[in-house]
Amino acid sequence: MENTANTNTALILALEETAKLKDVVHKLNEVIEALNTKPKATRDRGPDSTREMTEDDARQILLGDLAAKNHKDAAKELGLSYGQVYSSRKGFTFKGIYKEWRDAGNK
Repeated sequence: MENTANTNTALILALEETAKLKDVVHKLNEVIEALNTKPKATRDRGPDSTREMTEDDARQILLGDLAAKNHKDAAKELGLSYGQVYSSRKGFTFKGIYKEWRDAGNK
């Protein structure tokens, strides 16, 4: 009878230990999930691009009616991204049009 009591006690202790381990694993999973979720962007850089930028767009952004608008507003009006407008205005893309803009006395 004493053997059965010892076995039962050992089983109860093992079950309690398993329950504690399950709690620890559950808490670790919550921490991992919280670390893996992306925080919401705090900066609004305008719309996502809906199409590829063309030379006509670059000319309008650098030399045309959108030259006075900021990157975000120009992008929104043309359905482009902030990055596309920024890249053309800094001369990373559409280098020929950027050269026209620069030769016109702009900097």
